[in-house]
Amino acid sequence: MTDNKNLIWAVVLSLVVMLGWQYFVAGPQMKAEQAKQAAAAKHQPAAQPGAPGAPAVAGAPEHLTRSQALEKTGRRIRIDTPSVDGSLLLKGARFDDLRLKNYRETVDPKSAEIVLFSPKGSAFPYYADFGFIAQPGSKTAAPNDQTVWTQDGDNALSPGHPVTLKWDNGQGLIFTRTVSVDDKFLFTVTDKVANTSRSKAVLYPYASVARDGVPQTQHFWVLHEGFVGVGDGSLKDPSYDDFKDEGTPPKTFTSTGGWLGITDKYWMAAAIPPQNEQLEAADRALPYGATKQYQADYRMSARAIAPGETMTVTQHLFAGAKVFDIIRTYEHSLNIDRFDLAIDWGWFRPITQPLFWLLDQFNRFLGNFGLAILLLTVVVKLVFFPIANAQYKSMGKMKKVQPEMERIKERFKDDPQKQQAAMMEMYKREKVNPVAGCLPLLLIIPVFFSLYKVIFVTLEMRHAPFYGWINDLSAPDPTSFINLFGLLPFNPHAVLPTWLAFLSIGVWPILMGITQWLQTKLNPAPADPVQAKMFSYMPLIFTFMFATFPAGLVIYYTWNNLLSVLQQYVMMRRQGVEVHLVENLKPPAWLRGVFGTRKG
Repeated sequence: MTDNKNLIWAVVLSLVVMLGWQYFVAGPQMKAEQAKQAAAAKHQPAAQPGAPGAPAVAGAPEHLTRSQALEKTGRRIRIDTPSVDGSLLLKGARFDDLRLKNYRETVDPKSAEIVLFSPKGSAFPYYADFGFIAQPGSKTAAPNDQTVWTQDGDNALSPGHPVTLKWDNGQGLIFTRTVSVDDKFLFTVTDKVANTSRSKAVLYPYASVARDGVPQTQHFWVLHEGFVGVGDGSLKDPSYDDFKDEGTPPKTFTSTGGWLGITDKYWMAAAIPPQNEQLEAADRALPYGATKQYQADYRMSARAIAPGETMTVTQHLFAGAKVFDIIRTYEHSLNIDRFDLAIDWGWFRPITQPLFWLLDQFNRFLGNFGLAILLLTVVVKLVFFPIANAQYKSMGKMKKVQPEMERIKERFKDDPQKQQAAMMEMYKREKVNPVAGCLPLLLIIPVFFSLYKVIFVTLEMRHAPFYGWINDLSAPDPTSFINLFGLLPFNPHAVLPTWLAFLSIGVWPILMGITQWLQTKLNPAPADPVQAKMFSYMPLIFTFMFATFPAGLVIYYTWNNLLSVLQQYVMMRRQGVEVHLVENLKPPAWLRGVFGTRKG
């Protein structure tokens, strides 16, 4: 049986590889791919669901500014609610202009509002359409993205004040669309089609959410961005990369109810059909010049409208911030299938969601997410106390028998088999399990990763302040030796390229490294000098690695280390183990030799 230090080292190294991959490999790769796709292109009308995409356009003219594109695209109806503002384009009745009033680009309250939807002709168009498709082979004219609707009245769209749009296809079908909005992020689209002709009409209602090009944001392997939706209770979430190869076929699925759309880290647009409807849905990428149009769409079953009859269909559009309480409210009130999966809870969702709920409750009680993280750390320590107790108990026993282990190694240094047999006999006699101290780490890692997900992906943590210089717990510590630890007025993480961001080590990552170093001094030191050197480097490695982590996670880990030092000290004393923490803080012999430290 190998020494338990080897297993600890393997676990720690695995964690380093897993978390370090994002910043040293995945980050630069994603950034390069994003730059490749950021070229401008001329955009054509969106393909209707189930229809083939239009041919690519070779030209790549300069894009208009967003305000110029809004003016050029045509007449609009103003949207104004407590949560969003923008406009609805009458051509196509398209949602292509939407800003989020209560969310800013930076922590500065005077910075620009978050832009969700943007029109065609701007740099990164993003929009949603609702309409009808005529029966294949039919000459019935149906409203599409080129249809110019007329408005009844001239009121703006706001809560309690819907707008009514009309269009006559000239063939006896009169389309009436009523659009309403609540005070959050939900639009309701109710279509009525009156058949005044002498023949039956067959129409398929559809909806689509489309985006031209990949947005210019920093991408992380730990975060899903791209398509998102639910079909028959199953998550459908292809990424942009799933369509990077030319000619990639659409990813189709059928479902009863569900929803689909496109998601960013904190924002989402999703079309929501009636939940009892049969759908044919698809996520697809269509070529458009040097970039691609990413489109999520569904088509409902056929509606046959007899002469003299009227057909009605109601759909919804979620367009806004992924606030957990709002998402859950819509899920329950509209009975939307698994709408909570709009938030990327990750692999450990059974852990991540409860952790977020608890953290959110603590924040409401304490009024500060930073304090909530500290309290959550205490709760996690209490939950894992039995496991940690077994771990520290094992470490204490290992430290007590360490002198005997050294004697056995010295006695049988030329006979590994006898050395191993003597070790096993000693473990059995002293009732020591060298692996028992390592196994708890394997249980704690999922909790650590889940908390990382909570802090990294939940909107509630965005721009949440702590105390002092931490004004955004979801962002890295803004202090660094590069800006003289905050004395110079710039954020080094905004200046350094992604692959060098780890060099910007803030105050909290330094404190985390110190607390981790203190914790290592309570553990039995490996007898192997090479192992000892490697373990002594771990706090330094983690300090650099945590430099790019959200400040909230670094604060959690620092506070957790301090609690662990206290807990381990008490447990080891209870086991009768002498703890020489002050003596252990002295540099090891190999390090004293490097720097020529004198003895005595």
